[in-house]
Amino acid sequence: MDSNAVKQYLLQLQELIVDRLEQVDGKKFLRDKWTRATGSGGIGKGEGISCIIEEGNVLERGGVAFSHVLGDKMPASATAHRPELAGCSWEAMGVSLVMHPRNPYAPTSHANVRMFMAHKPNGEKVFWFGGGMDLTPYYGFEEDAVHFHQICKNSLAPFSGDHHARYKKWCDEYFFLKHRNEPRGVGGIFFDDLSEPNFESAFAIQQSVGDHYLSASIWSSTVAPSSVCNRTAAPNLSCSPCHRW
Repeated sequence: MDSNAVKQYLLQLQELIVDRLEQVDGKKFLRDKWTRATGSGGIGKGEGISCIIEEGNVLERGGVAFSHVLGDKMPASATAHRPELAGCSWEAMGVSLVMHPRNPYAPTSHANVRMFMAHKPNGEKVFWFGGGMDLTPYYGFEEDAVHFHQICKNSLAPFSGDHHARYKKWCDEYFFLKHRNEPRGVGGIFFDDLSEPNFESAFAIQQSVGDHYLSASIWSSTVAPSSVCNRTAAPNLSCSPCHRW
């Protein structure tokens, strides 16, 4: 169970996504490296990189954040349903992002991939992975939703079982807005507490989901924007997704 391998993957994923979005937008992200000393109440020391863009050519605002936090003792809230881990040291890491395009006819996208690992006094490690991605259009286009869900399905296709059906349903339920009695956007995939059948397999699922974000969110080179529409423009609603960027 190599947590450093997960960390290196997450850092590479963050850099890949930021580099690709900079190519699409034409404006650089602001990169902010940070560190934090050990805090109180079981909150651990940590480090990370926050990559932010504002008032870009294509993106009005967006962020891609990596963080790695460690602690000597798991907080009570984290062990409520895992009492056997009370008092264990721990580490958590992940990449989380959200992108808001300038053009309201282009959807907002969100993604997150993460890992948590507890270290027992006897040296045993307990881990689980989580993550997913979802799409929130302001004006719905069927081809965008079909494309997004197909890539989400493709990301889980290499693995046996009903991962896509379960993770899609989980996303629909997790992001359902009860106070509005409606879903948030068109959904996607979501998973948590993934540790079966083993570390390598669970890590592979996380990697595949992370690696498919760019193409799922219509950022891939095959549909890169040929022009940039601003909010005051009147987009042709019959055009392909790339023309709405």
